[in-house]
Amino acid sequence: MPSRTNKFRGRRTHGRGKKAGRGAGIQGGHGNAGLHKHKTMSVLKYDPLHFGRHGFKRPQKMVSAKITLNIGDLDEKLEGFLRDGFAEKQDGKVKVNLANMGVDKLLGFGKTTNSYDIVVAEFSAKAQEKLEAAGGSIEQP
Repeated sequence: MPSRTNKFRGRRTHGRGKKAGRGAGIQGGHGNAGLHKHKTMSVLKYDPLHFGRHGFKRPQKMVSAKITLNIGDLDEKLEGFLRDGFAEKQDGKVKVNLANMGVDKLLGFGKTTNSYDIVVAEFSAKAQEKLEAAGGSIEQP
């Protein structure tokens, strides 16, 4: 026990008066107590944005992330598409229905060696250019 505490043994308030020694009395309360009263100036100085609402949050039904697929992934995932029934081979071309798979948009990153006939809701200009250069086509459902 430190000597200062020892010094106050037998004295009721340890030199703090009646209320300061109780609970969090000397620091003006626990946690955020008094931010609208006696701690107002410190809030204004050190955390002016503490109270109130700031900015906005869009409703989740308005915000939807598109599920995308790149051209380069078509060659890699072709076996899985054929196995799962999302693609079929016809006349030397591969017909892939990305709309049934749940893909919203086809993007143009990567290279393709096969010619594809693809059904997808949206596609980028780069994706269309690369598919047509490989001898394929894109349709919208």
